[in-house]
Amino acid sequence: MSGTIKKVTDVAFKASKTIDWEGMAKLIVSDEARKEFASLRRAFDEVNSTLQTKFSQEPEPIDWEYYRKTVGTRLVDMYKEAYDSIEVPKYVDTVTPQYKPKFDALLVELKEAEEKSLKESERLEKEIAEVQELKKKLSTMTAEEYFEKHPELKKKFDDEIRNDYWGY
Repeated sequence: MSGTIKKVTDVAFKASKTIDWEGMAKLIVSDEARKEFASLRRAFDEVNSTLQTKFSQEPEPIDWEYYRKTVGTRLVDMYKEAYDSIEVPKYVDTVTPQYKPKFDALLVELKEAEEKSLKESERLEKEIAEVQELKKKLSTMTAEEYFEKHPELKKKFDDEIRNDYWGY
């Protein structure tokens, strides 16, 4: 078996073992997305199965003697010579080295964006909690209590009153 095909089947097999299909399925919300996800998983399994069966086996050797007896020695020898002279080129991966640094840089950028997003999410959750608390207390809160939490507004209003600016 050629080394490249073996590597491809090994990678596909390992990939199928490391994909958390159930974990991803739990994140899907809509029915249409579930259908698409099931279709993707079926397609992946079919391709993986094909790689495991079709390309992981050695081809059956040619029985040259059988063909010599039935077809003729001269013609079979000509085909055997041509067959033996075939040299399958080795696959040389020139793409991965080009894109690996870009991919690694994107992973770093992704991690930074994830951290930033988590921080922003925490900040927004705190702000939501504060607004909900304020909403509950708003009907019984005095202006003094409000200005204690928001001194910048008190300063703004005091400045407007001091400057005789009443909004018209």
